[in-house]
Amino acid sequence: MEGAALAFWLREPGTGEIRSARLPEARDGDVVVRTRYSGVSRGTETLVFRGGVPESQRAVMRAPFQEGDFPGPVKYGYLNVGVVEHGPPDLVGRAVFCLYPHQTRYVVPAGAVTVVPDAVPPERAVLAGTVETAVNALWDAAPRVGDRIAVVGGGMVGCAVARLLARIPGTRVQLVDPVAARADVAAALGVGYAPPEEADGDRDLVFHTSATEAGLARGLELLAPEGEVIEMSWYGDRRVSVPLGESFHSRRLAVRASQVGTVAPARRGRAAERMALALALLADPAFDALVTGESRFAELPEVMPRLAAGEPGVLCHRIVYDRED
Repeated sequence: MEGAALAFWLREPGTGEIRSARLPEARDGDVVVRTRYSGVSRGTETLVFRGGVPESQRAVMRAPFQEGDFPGPVKYGYLNVGVVEHGPPDLVGRAVFCLYPHQTRYVVPAGAVTVVPDAVPPERAVLAGTVETAVNALWDAAPRVGDRIAVVGGGMVGCAVARLLARIPGTRVQLVDPVAARADVAAALGVGYAPPEEADGDRDLVFHTSATEAGLARGLELLAPEGEVIEMSWYGDRRVSVPLGESFHSRRLAVRASQVGTVAPARRGRAAERMALALALLADPAFDALVTGESRFAELPEVMPRLAAGEPGVLCHRIVYDRED
């Protein structure tokens, strides 16, 4: 049916379902997109699925095209790649990325989509939102040639950060994670690997992405004097302790937040370029290591509880849409 679609909704924490959706009529300047792939963010999206968004952060945590409210019912997600079926002539037939939830077809303003470069396979482009977050973190941290850097937490974001850092000449990058299987992912990304207890110290920078209190504490331990932790984790409704005793002050350490919703002051004039840059960087086939599983759209109600429960080894789980959806 012309104006019909199917969408994945969180009915209540821990329970999802496929619902019918009625598309609005496309106006001048809109695009109609048929989804080919979407991605499940193992961090934020599974936290939403578990109902872990604190009341104080519900407005801040809204996705661009979210419907409903936390804790549910809510339609949430932001890693979507599709093909433009209707819209401006220069976009029709093009593969595009959009910060849209899991839905078979949708209508958005043309300015809300970014064309996927020809050099980037559409199935890899679902990582664009994650790589954009990594780009923003590097803009915040401004790593230098030759820096010694640890990335504590080998999830989607941590792995994307590690790969971008590895492309800076002379950097020595180590991915730190307790899951031994991350060693293979680190090798594919061109960086070193160590479990937390064996990680190299004396780091100029540490990017923390594990969303654990232990990971943040270990990140501070790994710093050289006057080093800095870039805190990228989001803890939802959990309180965490930061070890500011012992040598924290004498070593003049720092902890600084980085969040994709705010662009570093030195780059705010280039905020509009950030997504296009992220997509261009995905021409690098090393990023395929971040996609660790795949399911069909119809399977999402069964897949999401497994991902939210912490199924081991999962980074990005890709959702594939049938052409007739």
